[in-house]
Amino acid sequence: MFLSVFDIFKIGVGPSSSHTMGPMTAAARFLDDLRSGREREPGAGEVAALGCSLHRSLAFTGRGHATDRAVILGLCGFLPATLDPDRAEALEAEVRATGMVTPPGLPPLRFAPANDLVFDYDRTLPGHANGLVLRAFDAAGNLYMEETYYSVGGGFVLTERELAREAHGGADAFHDEKAAAGYPFPFGSAAEMLAMGMASGKSIAEMKWANETARLSPGEVRAGLDAIWSAMDDCIGRGLRMEGELPGGLRVRRRAKHMHEQLLAERGRNIAQPHTVNDWLSVYAMAVNEENAAGGRVVTSPTNGAAGVVPSVLRYYRDHCIGATEEGRRVFLLTASAIGGLIKHNASISGAEVGCQGEVGSASAMAAAGLCAALGGTNEQIENAAEIALEHHLGMTCDPAGGLVQVPCIERNGLGAIKAVSAASLALRGDGTHFMPLDNCIEAMRQTGLDMSTKYKETSLGGLAVNLPEC
Repeated sequence: MFLSVFDIFKIGVGPSSSHTMGPMTAAARFLDDLRSGREREPGAGEVAALGCSLHRSLAFTGRGHATDRAVILGLCGFLPATLDPDRAEALEAEVRATGMVTPPGLPPLRFAPANDLVFDYDRTLPGHANGLVLRAFDAAGNLYMEETYYSVGGGFVLTERELAREAHGGADAFHDEKAAAGYPFPFGSAAEMLAMGMASGKSIAEMKWANETARLSPGEVRAGLDAIWSAMDDCIGRGLRMEGELPGGLRVRRRAKHMHEQLLAERGRNIAQPHTVNDWLSVYAMAVNEENAAGGRVVTSPTNGAAGVVPSVLRYYRDHCIGATEEGRRVFLLTASAIGGLIKHNASISGAEVGCQGEVGSASAMAAAGLCAALGGTNEQIENAAEIALEHHLGMTCDPAGGLVQVPCIERNGLGAIKAVSAASLALRGDGTHFMPLDNCIEAMRQTGLDMSTKYKETSLGGLAVNLPEC
């Protein structure tokens, strides 16, 4: 599957790409199948009711990640990119009160969340830790239609059949599919990416641009990249303005606004320490992830839980780096998406599958590569920067307190941004030669995720999630 920059960076809503955006998208896809009737069970009457079961990670941390709300809104016809928060809130309350949904193009359907939305903690679906099953019934209670979906991270959703088909494809199929589709640089690994860059004389961003403009016009790609950055920057701005407690019951207070005011007050007074630049990186990242935790509008980068890293480093590039340009921002995003696509294809960006190394670790690698490219790094230096950043997140667990994307997720994005800048800087000090190839590091991350206990993969059953303050 060719992963466009617009697949890696998707505008949506918090708090989670896998637990909020994915289930909402799955529910909306199920409505499309109901409208078409193509998967209808033989002999069933007209569709009259709906049901949904959430499994493993979606069950264990679903309430904290608003998965139940996402399914309800998806079954009402909403999608993450076009969600109207005010209308959604009213409609969710109406569904909970009436036990009915009225999706466009379908008759009113019985769906009482208290009974028809089941958190199944015992049954694990075979394809992925983030599994949900959507069902439709006729008036007599006979099964009308059923589909299993997997939310595989970053807002990506696959049916059971699609997941099996992707699993049996492999690197050769990935390469062949992209080449057959007319993409001029069908790299499925970092080694292929570097080889194609060497043969063509093009940078990673130029190869990515050529792939994107194989299906979209240059103007469309440029406008899309600018829209991604605008949404990221708007999210930072909102996070720097907002204050108060985040929802969910942990009583975590927003800190980005106060930190930002402190940093602004120190400007020009010659009192800031040199390491204050790390505080700027942290405050940009924390602003995004506080917005995400509040259910605000964010950009998957490559996930919601890691949505602050890339915007933070990109804002750092714009506001703090000498010689920053608009074109540099586009180069950053194109390069970062190329690295994110390699990680997703060859390992995972899902915290429920490989832990937070797949979320913040991937985001840090993407941001390091993007910054290195924007600052003039060679392809080899860019690959080195991504490897350094990912390498130093290996083994990182996903253990959100209370099942909420708050502790340690918000601060963790700030540290991921700091590591990204350090990795880019280290790579730019060298000539691109290094011991551990990025492909090997990605494979190490995949293997580490396979070996990692389920307790530490977005279930909130271990680590920080079970070591909470007494008071």
